[in-house]
Amino acid sequence: MNQILSSLYRCKTAAMKNLILSSLSILFFTSTFAQIAPPPSDKKVQVAILFDTSNSMDNLIDQAKARIWSIVNEISELRYEGELPTMEFSLYEYGNDGLAEADNYLRQVLDFSTDLDDLSQKMFALTTNGGSEYCGAVIQKALDDLDWSNDQTDLKMIYIAGNEEFNQGKIEYKKVCSNARSKSVYINSIFCGSYDEGVELHWFDGADCSGGDYFNIDADKELVHIATPYDKEIQHYNDSLNSTYYGFGAQGLRKKEMQVSEDSNAGRMDMSVATERSISKSKKGVYRNSSWDLVDAVEDGKDINKIDEEDLPEEFKNKTDEEKTALIEEKKLERERFQKKIGELAVERENFIIEEKKKQAEEGVEIDDFGSSVNLSIEKRAKANGFVKEANTPE
Repeated sequence: MNQILSSLYRCKTAAMKNLILSSLSILFFTSTFAQIAPPPSDKKVQVAILFDTSNSMDNLIDQAKARIWSIVNEISELRYEGELPTMEFSLYEYGNDGLAEADNYLRQVLDFSTDLDDLSQKMFALTTNGGSEYCGAVIQKALDDLDWSNDQTDLKMIYIAGNEEFNQGKIEYKKVCSNARSKSVYINSIFCGSYDEGVELHWFDGADCSGGDYFNIDADKELVHIATPYDKEIQHYNDSLNSTYYGFGAQGLRKKEMQVSEDSNAGRMDMSVATERSISKSKKGVYRNSSWDLVDAVEDGKDINKIDEEDLPEEFKNKTDEEKTALIEEKKLERERFQKKIGELAVERENFIIEEKKKQAEEGVEIDDFGSSVNLSIEKRAKANGFVKEANTPE
């Protein structure tokens, strides 16, 4: 930096001064984002969500669809020794007659993944059908199948939600609890019904035996969405943000279409859900798509000039190496501007929501659903494991 300033001082032509000033502005611009958005670290937050998809659980699934981005944003505020942890989500369904009886009426819908669009698509594709709900079996399946971290301080959480007896099936949940403790995995149960009924049906014990948390919610309760003056503007910048994604390779087009379709899925739930998703997408290190997006791939070390011409998006074809490099840098800076703007609006939005929740609490309105239950337990367990929740600041 001192060398650049010295060169500026010695320059005798206005043209040279303008060139160096331009270089300085780019340097300041890019370094600012580097400080704001820390890259994911080796620390992990692993979350497996186990849904009862029997006939009576349609409203529970709708709650999860509406709150998944709130959960993502809650985790994205966690830091471990100043670093952003890597988020991995998995999804299972159980208690559905459409699944094989030999497999205890359960299946893995999504293995541990950092692909948030894939998580959203799989969740919105869930359907319900009557069946037998074997909680012990599905928890055991998740413990056995998933690649759980061996680091004792990583945050490893199972959330199982349903409304029937917790102790059904041949696999005893108490033995499953012992397995979970050996892996430092917390089982958190969410019973759809009254608190006392959940205790009677062993949902409290199913969580407590692993050191996890027990919650009860009213799955039939209408979701509370808080509209804010910032939602439409955030959606406007989200559309601009999408324009900076360039699918490449075999799955580029499909994943780009998925990005847009999951925006639509969130929007169909409510404007506030779409806004929460847009905020998640604005966070560098949280919404990463280097497997199909050219900008993320190059930032993660891929050489754009070594990608086959036919695998490139149209905007990058028939260009020299220098032109490709310049264009990718231009799109990266565009994306960072839109991410930053959404982040700034998100702070204002959060402050507005905090005040609205205070008013609703005074009026006796309770926001007690799947999302709030998960967020409460994540915050509690994260603190116990040495994670710190950062103040909500723009990415």
